[in-house]
Amino acid sequence: MQDLTPPRESLDAIEIASRDEIAALQLQRLKWSLRHAYDNVPHYKAAFDAKGVHPDDLTSLADLAKFPFTTKLDLRANYPFGMFAIPREQVRRIHASSGTTGQPTVVGYSDNDLKVWGSVVARSLRAAGLRPGDMLHNAYGYGLFTGGLGIHLGADALGLTTVPISGGMTQRQVRLIEDFKPKGITVTPSYALSILDEYAAQGLDPRDSSLQVGIFGAEPWTNAMRLEIEAAFDMHAVDIYGLSEVMGPGVANECVETKDGLHIWEDHFYPEVIDPVTGEVLPDGAQGELVFTSLTKEAFPIVRYRTRDLTRLLPGTARSMRRMEKITGRSDDMIILRGVNVFPTQIEEQLMAVPGLAAHFQIHLARPGRMDELTVRCEAAEGHTAAEARSAAARDLAHRIKATVGISVKIEVADPGGVERSQGKAVRIIDNRPKS
Repeated sequence: MQDLTPPRESLDAIEIASRDEIAALQLQRLKWSLRHAYDNVPHYKAAFDAKGVHPDDLTSLADLAKFPFTTKLDLRANYPFGMFAIPREQVRRIHASSGTTGQPTVVGYSDNDLKVWGSVVARSLRAAGLRPGDMLHNAYGYGLFTGGLGIHLGADALGLTTVPISGGMTQRQVRLIEDFKPKGITVTPSYALSILDEYAAQGLDPRDSSLQVGIFGAEPWTNAMRLEIEAAFDMHAVDIYGLSEVMGPGVANECVETKDGLHIWEDHFYPEVIDPVTGEVLPDGAQGELVFTSLTKEAFPIVRYRTRDLTRLLPGTARSMRRMEKITGRSDDMIILRGVNVFPTQIEEQLMAVPGLAAHFQIHLARPGRMDELTVRCEAAEGHTAAEARSAAARDLAHRIKATVGISVKIEVADPGGVERSQGKAVRIIDNRPKS
């Protein structure tokens, strides 16, 4: 793999500023953001008043802990435009969640918000190793989902040549990578596996492709998955983080020279980590739920938004801004099985350690009797499809999960291609338990 470390002189000054300079800018911008939300969003005025706090009560960054949290339920309760802080006519872009699990959440962007969004995504793409003039194969979905258009915005700001292919049409994905020869690809890690499968189906070696870096996000993925993808493509694999409620992709990104967690662009997004049960702010280094407050957003300011993502805050390395550890899971994706907390990433980590299994899997939950049962449905790797090999791989995976996670599970090993492929975000959990 080539060294893609960006030149020091190409970085924004704030990326390598002192912590004191960063904190001073954050406090200035946080005061503005709280006042902007309080004065222009009825929900925030009511929430602040109910908590007995006022924007003027913020005199230090630590004072943010006095202010109320915002949750997805608050956004749904104000559907569609109740959380906007500027007149609807001044909103230049609207995105929304799919709403598959309830009322959609709707977010908006002003002219300046779009410029900021483009700048932080451009910063992320540069941190990943891309330079002006490079070609980017953008396989994130376009539309109301923020992924495709958010990445495209940053690619334009950085001066990349963008191939806006979106998700799906996997044969065509491979064809265009081979024909156009992009340097980078933006895609969910689970869909990257589908692209790898298609390379194999076409008899092509992905290590011979032009790709030098993959920028993966929109779902949790493990370092074991990183190593698998890097080895398969002979390219760097880095993590990007974002969510529509905070901005979209580009809230944080790994630096290609270190790959040791995602540097948060703290000049625009203020992070906290809290105890997900008590709401208490935890010190840096402690694992908990990630919370974000926007510092510069005009159309849709967000105050202490509970992301449900689990991580920890760490000191900066390649940049002065703090890092967040790779997301280990979501508090709302946690499975409690017979009293044990289980995350899909824990299953993935053990699956990747079994040579006879491919990386595709789903978790199926059922309750045939009094107790919940968990079945991992995965598939045999090429060359390991014989019945004896499958049985050995299933026993190995079940043993690893029992030893590391502490639960007994069933393993079903299908033929290669037997697990449903992702065309975007992976569906990892199929819950067939009775709802009552």
